Amino acid sequence: MTNAELLKKAIEGVKKYDKKPDEKLLAALVKNYAIVLRRTDTSLVSCSDPKELETVKKNFLIKKLGLKDSAKLDEAIKKVCETMKAERRKSRAVFYYLLIKDFGKEKVFV
Repeated sequence: MTNAELLKKAIEGVKKYDKKPDEKLLAALVKNYAIVLRRTDTSLVSCSDPKELETVKKNFLIKKLGLKDSAKLDEAIKKVCETMKAERRKSRAVFYYLLIKDFGKEKVFV
């Protein structure tokens, strides 16, 4: 799958939660995570897997976005899981987008 295809898929996914998605942000996210988004097993986030959620917290929220390890991070992850609960297969691009928007960290990517 090309970056353009990944971006199109991400935009479609985000539109369920944000009627006017930030396409520049999504393009930057896709560019940064293209390798991860191309593989089925890594392109999805499992809210039922505590180890997966801990990885999202440590590798994305703390390392990438520069946030501090706190209960706020766990709450934000829980909130996104709740927001996306209707989707059995939660797209990592959409999940990360919602976290970025929640914390107002768009400048990290754009």
